[in-house]
This record gives sequence, C-alpha cells and structure tokens, in this order.
Amino acid sequence: MTTQTTASETPSVPAAGTPTGLIGLPPALGRALATAGAVLTIVSTFLSWTWTQDFPGDLTVYGYPGGLQVLVLIGAALTTLLALASYGVKGLKWLAPAGADPALKLAALATFATAWFTVIAISVELGGVVNLEPGGYFVAVTSLATLVGALALPFQRPEPDPVDPEDSGWEQFRHRAGQAWETVKAAFAADRPRPVGKLPAYAEILIIVAVLALALTVFTYGIGTEYDELFVGFLITAGFGFAALNKSGLIVHASQITSRHQNITICGAFVAAALFPFTQTDDQYATLGVYILIFATVALGLNVVVGLAGLLDLGYVAFLGVGAYAAALVSGSPSSPLSVHFPFWAAALVGAAASLVFGVLIGAPTLRLRGDYLAIVTLGFGEIFRITANNLDGTSGPDITNGSNGISSIPNLKILGVDLGAQHDVAGFTIGRFANYFFLMLVITAVVVLVFRRSGDSRIGRAWVAIREDETAALAMGINGFRVKLIAFAVGACLAGLAGTVQAHVTYTVTPEQYYFAGPVPPNSAFLLAAVVLGGMGTIGGPLIGASLLFLIPNKLQFLGNYQLFAFGVALILLMRFRPEGLVPNRRRQLEFHEEAEAPAVLGKTGA
Repeated sequence: MTTQTTASETPSVPAAGTPTGLIGLPPALGRALATAGAVLTIVSTFLSWTWTQDFPGDLTVYGYPGGLQVLVLIGAALTTLLALASYGVKGLKWLAPAGADPALKLAALATFATAWFTVIAISVELGGVVNLEPGGYFVAVTSLATLVGALALPFQRPEPDPVDPEDSGWEQFRHRAGQAWETVKAAFAADRPRPVGKLPAYAEILIIVAVLALALTVFTYGIGTEYDELFVGFLITAGFGFAALNKSGLIVHASQITSRHQNITICGAFVAAALFPFTQTDDQYATLGVYILIFATVALGLNVVVGLAGLLDLGYVAFLGVGAYAAALVSGSPSSPLSVHFPFWAAALVGAAASLVFGVLIGAPTLRLRGDYLAIVTLGFGEIFRITANNLDGTSGPDITNGSNGISSIPNLKILGVDLGAQHDVAGFTIGRFANYFFLMLVITAVVVLVFRRSGDSRIGRAWVAIREDETAALAMGINGFRVKLIAFAVGACLAGLAGTVQAHVTYTVTPEQYYFAGPVPPNSAFLLAAVVLGGMGTIGGPLIGASLLFLIPNKLQFLGNYQLFAFGVALILLMRFRPEGLVPNRRRQLEFHEEAEAPAVLGKTGA
C-alpha cells in the first residue's frame, strides 16, 4: 500500500531556477548576518590590532583608525549601506539602482580580503599571530561573518547541462568544474535593474562634481600611499569596491549622467586634475603625476590608431622618441650638434611635425597591409628607430643623436618668462619643478583630448570606425581606405611627438633605451597598447585611466622584486577575463562582448 504526501508534507526543496544562496543559510538569516557583521567590522577598526608600532600605520591606538584600518572601515561602511539598501531602507535606494544583493557580496568580499590581508601581514612580518591584539582577532571573525552572510543571499542559479556518460573522467571533471564556476559567477550577477528617474540639471551637475571630487580623492590617496602594505590594501579595497558599485548600477547611472553633460564633465575633470599638485606637500608625487600625463597623452594618441581606425601598431613608442629627439636637438642642449635654442612653442611644433613626417613615411608603404602583417611591420619600425638612434654617434653613422649617450643636459623650459625648473609660490602653496611641468602637460593633454574628440565626431572619424568594423564593406561604400588609414597614422604620430617634446625636457636626457617595445618601465609600446585595450578602446577616458593604472601600479609594486611582473600579469589577466571591454567601455564594444546579456532587452524593445 503506497502513501501519498500532500504538498504541505513535501520537504522544502527549492525548485530548479529558484533564487537561492551560494551556501545553505536562509537568505533572511544571511542578510541579518551580513548587516551585523559589517557593523561590528566598523567597530573593530576603532580597536587595537597589534601591540607594537613595528607594523606600519600604527595600529595600536584605540578609538582612532590608522593605515589599513581606514580601508577596512571604508569597505565595512559601504557594505553596511548596501545591506541597508537591500532591506529597502528609504533614502538608500539610489545606492543600488540595479539591486543591492550582488553589490553587497562584492563589498563584503572587499572588506574580508583587506581585513585578512592585514591580519596575515601582521602575523608574517612580526613573527606570528601572538602579535595580534583582540581587535585583530575580532576583525577577522566579523569580516568572515559578513562574507558568509552575503554569500547566503539569493541569486538565480543556472540550469546545469547534462553530463555525457560517454565522456572520460577528466572531461566529466572539467564539465562539473565549469558548472561550479558558472554558479559562482551567477552568485555575483546583477539583479533586474530598477528604473531611475531623471534628475534636474543642477542635481546632475552636483553629482558630476561629487564624482570628480571622489575620483581626485581616490587617486591622491593611491599615489600617496607611504608603504607597500597600504598600497596593496588600497588595490584590494578600490578594485572590489569599484566592482560592487558597478554591480549596484551606480556606475552605469553616473555614466549616463556624465554622458548627458560631456562638456561639463571634461572641463570638470581637468579642473580636478589641476588641483592635484595643491594636494601634495612636496614635489615627490607630482613627479609621478607628470609621467602619468605623458603616458596617458601618448596612449590617447595611440587610441586614434588602434581604437578608432583599428590598426594594430606595435611600434608606436618610436613616434614619441622622434618628437623627443627633435625637440632636444633644437632646445639648446650642449650635446646637440645643432647650435640653436628654439622657444618652447617652436620646439613643440618641430617635434610634432617630425613625428608626423615619420608617420607618413612609415605608413605610406606599410598601410596596405592588414592585421598581423601590419603589426609585424610596425614592430620592426620601432626597433629600427631605436637601433638607428643608437648608431648615429659619429662612428657607426653621422653624429646626430650622440649614440647610446643620448642628448643630455636639456635646459628647463621658460614660457612667457616663467622658468618651469624653479619653484613658485601660488596662493600660499609651493609649486615645484615637476608640478610646473604637470600643468604644462595638462594643457597639452587638453589639446590632445580636443583633437581626439573633434576628429572622432567628424566625417573622417566615422570613416575610421567603418574601416575598423569592416574594411571590405567600407571600401565597397566608397571610402578610400589607404588615405583614411594614413591620416589616422599621421594624427596619432603627431600627438605622440607633441608629448615627446615635454618628455625630453622633464627627463633632461633622451636616450635610445627609453623606447623599447617592452622595456622595464613605461612608456613603451607594449604598455601603451595595454593602456588602450584595458582602459577602453575608442573612448577618451579609457586610455587616460588605463595609462594611470599601468604606470602607477608597477611603480608601487617594486617591493615584489622579481615577482613584480608576475603579479602585474595576473592582475591584467583577471581584468581582461572579467571586463574584456575595458574599464571605460565604448558602447559598441560593450555590446560585442556582452551580446547575450543585451539581446533580450533589445529584442523586447523591438517587439514592443
């Protein structure tokens, strides 16, 4: 005799596709655990984590967070706000227009990773966990509880694919591992977006100001980290924090606002950048600032060639070298064979014009090639330039570049009677040499941004995009492909040469070793290309942000020694795996990489 069970007697088993958590806790309990854990983590940052000041940051003070404790406090505060937003607290819905649960998981992960990194660093550097105070144990427990609670929040579990019984054991293992990975990705996937009403114009402008102020604060904090552990913690907190805000939909919402006020956003960004030297107490970090701007400007010029026209140029750093050498030859250097001293505006025109001419001379015979063949030829040109500059020493060739010694003792610039090599007092602030060149480079960056933006919106810019998307179709529509590509090559080379004129005066010396394809330090062709791809091809902000990160991170990771490039390479792989369209993606490329996510929405709109 069989017995039948009613629906009320059936065990509580979630149906396929029902939103459940990554772990077995009830979602309500997980949400409460994540909220309470985040609040207690905030409290833990006001406790002492270690008894000795030997660990940098002085984590021995009660009631006053310092060093890495501040980063844990920021992560825990963000986690708390997202947890309250997930409860539907009025006044916090703006924080998560696309849903708070996925963002809460990432914010909890940021807090956990930073806290445990600090605890492990204290234990390793000081010789064991005995060096931890109660606050150190407390933050380890509370941050772990926060992460466990966040992972219990519901997500849409993907439907598993059936396993083929004829597969080998290794193939079945790979299949199950792939299913597990899809489950983990779904746990951090975004919820259904919630509509956000359009704000008044003045409110959107205030939001833009707040975003720019936050960006300046984050950049200033990151570039001014005083010790290695603090920078690693900053990378963890900033990386996962940005991912959390992106999952919450706040980044997308802010991007929509800035796109509606592009002119205000660009002007505000340059104003914020101009305030950077005034945030520094000395000229130390202004040095990094000016090199970042040089690197970013050259990357933006390469974005014309790669991002808009779709031409893979692996020798682009050579145009930077041509501009630097041309400016150095006419700037009054005692080691220059030319006994002339041009003013800066004339030297800048000489450097830009020389790079433009070289761009045309190299592009004319090579731009009839496509794809990998063009990349190989441009790579060869970059190496030929470096070797030629090394041989023009008066022995192997004419005495022009002084060979491997380069052109040295390049004098400081004087513009309108202002010596950029001397300190100046402005509104009570002392502006040093590198800060002076920072302001000059900021003006040149503005010129490059203007050229990029106007050319991208012009008829020739649309022709570049057409060539990039499908050259055969563009030729069939009547576009002169060779002429269009040659113009892109020439414009990109000219912009690189313009940045090279400033680089020659900042570094005092121009040598061939500065222009390798993949040298030990940027800018080089490999890093420039990585900055464009990682930042976002075809955009203005992408190469600027990508260049800033690619210059700052290796500079700050020097303490890793031989493992520096390994850690940097792992970071690049992870970034390209989870955000292949770049940090600031072009809308077209974003749809190409996430076509499966966008197609239903597009079809739905079409069907309506």
